[in-house]
Amino acid sequence: MKENGKDQDVTYRSIYREREYGGFWYSGLWKVLRPVLVGMTVAVIVAGLGMSLWNRLYEEYIGPMDAADETEVSFAIESGQSLTRVANNLEKAGLIHSRSVFKYYCDFAGMGQKLQIGQYSLNRAMSMTEIADRLTTGDGNPLVRNITLIPGESIEEFAAKLVRGGVLQSADTLLAKCRTGQDFRDYYYIADVLNGGTASQRKYVLEGYLAADTYEVYVTATEDDILRKLLSQTEAMFPAELQERMEELGLSMDQTLTLASLIEKEAGQNDFAKVSAVFHNRLKAKMKLQSDVTIHYITGVRKMALEEQDLKANNPYNTYVVSGLPVGPICSPSAAAIRAALYPDETYVAENYLYFCAKNPESGELYFSRTLEEHEQAVAIYAPLWKKYDESRGI
Repeated sequence: MKENGKDQDVTYRSIYREREYGGFWYSGLWKVLRPVLVGMTVAVIVAGLGMSLWNRLYEEYIGPMDAADETEVSFAIESGQSLTRVANNLEKAGLIHSRSVFKYYCDFAGMGQKLQIGQYSLNRAMSMTEIADRLTTGDGNPLVRNITLIPGESIEEFAAKLVRGGVLQSADTLLAKCRTGQDFRDYYYIADVLNGGTASQRKYVLEGYLAADTYEVYVTATEDDILRKLLSQTEAMFPAELQERMEELGLSMDQTLTLASLIEKEAGQNDFAKVSAVFHNRLKAKMKLQSDVTIHYITGVRKMALEEQDLKANNPYNTYVVSGLPVGPICSPSAAAIRAALYPDETYVAENYLYFCAKNPESGELYFSRTLEEHEQAVAIYAPLWKKYDESRGI
């Protein structure tokens, strides 16, 4: 029995040891796995809740208004419209759920200043982010375009440029309106020209009155729209100071623009005031201006070495024939040329400079002289360069 009892005791101890150590092993594993399993369970629950929340937010604020509706909706962003205005218009058009969310999204994504003017084709199956991308990449049809009249350009040059740029199909209507000026009599300075007795002699009544600048116009703009845009800027080029100066010199706006147009074509800006001084001195001395650029305006060709037949052309713009200023402006002058016309170089006026001529035609540099003898000497030096320049251009 003892032996049997001993055997049983050994057996019980073995079982106890197995349970003790075995239980310890399983217990340790559970202690390790439990927080992991709890964490994974929490993560799954949070992810599920997050996904549910995101799906709800997407559906209510970001997603399409109607994923099945791909009907085209025309939407325009016009010049000067703010992000707030665009967001409001999108909501009114039924293209987005919330104007506030659209605005916050564009601000956060740095799109607020990137909205492009244009006419867009959108639909209610597009998400808010897709619409924002479309409006900031500018792939719609533009509503406006820029046109530029460069100082020194004539109306004919400007019209030809508008045709080349696709702004106009033909220059005919614009040129006809510029020629008569009758449709723009409501501008007092155009009315003055039309009532002044010289309108019939002018190549274009509006020449010189189209203010040189860059303008934004609608793609649907007509010839009248374009011309009125430019004419309206002309008065802004004559602030009170310049108007007082014109009165002081006894010059009208038309005379000032005419003189400024000659200055614009004759010289670079650094020499504007000096050329103006020469013209003022010649006008005061009752001398003909003898400005080559008036011949260029008549012929349409910039020819440096003028011939006798050019100089004798019977034309009211030919300052080798007419006394004083030509019948009207020959281009659109810059603000700098207008100012130079009214403020000639005082030193050159005082020293009575009466002549100037081009040096190298490529550089545009001028040589100024006081006397005819000095001028003729300069012409003898530089005339070969003029002829060479004309030949290089096939003239």
